[in-house]
Amino acid sequence: MTLTADLTGQRILVTGASSEGFGAHFARLLARSGAHVIVTARRLPALEALVEEITSAGGSAEAIRMDVADVASVREGMAAAGAIDTCINNAGVAVTKRALDQTEDDFDFVMGINLKGAWNVATEAARGMRERGGGNIINTASITGFQTAAGTGPYAVSKAGVLHMTRQLAMELARFNIRVNALAPGYFLTDINRDQLSGEAGEPLRKRIAMRRYGELPDLDGPLLLLASDASRFMTGSVLTVDGGHLVHSL
Repeated sequence: MTLTADLTGQRILVTGASSEGFGAHFARLLARSGAHVIVTARRLPALEALVEEITSAGGSAEAIRMDVADVASVREGMAAAGAIDTCINNAGVAVTKRALDQTEDDFDFVMGINLKGAWNVATEAARGMRERGGGNIINTASITGFQTAAGTGPYAVSKAGVLHMTRQLAMELARFNIRVNALAPGYFLTDINRDQLSGEAGEPLRKRIAMRRYGELPDLDGPLLLLASDASRFMTGSVLTVDGGHLVHSL
């Protein structure tokens, strides 16, 4: 099933779009829905390939290199992007180790992109939106921001920060007609983790999901289109959990 919403005329920036995960999927979906999509990440060749794919299919897109952990890079990228209506704040990384095996470099790497980077992008986007009379920011959080998960220490802490950042910015930016909401995905099958999660090692985790399956990228389409469109015009500070019932699994 393919979902679309009318986003014609909207300029939407998506961070973290260079790998085959949420960002690239979001960019394709938004372009099919009529938006002009500005994809950003550190790896420009991968972005350019995505832009070629989108434009070849009749969509509208452009690529801008941006390192979200670098404030100067974010400012340059936002200036190059020009006026944007919606910012999909999606860039993220993880280092999977037990807490006592995580190094200072591991912690700084994850927090620098997932939390500081998300803050850099959201606040810089909001400055431009304030000048133009409003806008829309959508942060990619995670269910690990609500509950603990072994081996995800810095990642989980960073996503808890993203959840509270969403509420904090929603409160402060509402006066400027800027909405700030978040998606909190559960465990989703992507090219990076498909073999691991689909194998025998992933069975115990799958069984803890109430719907007994992992998410597929199209499962995020409806929630994203809701937040990106005027259908959510009275929503701010909200978090949409998309996890197949993982968080409500019984003890």
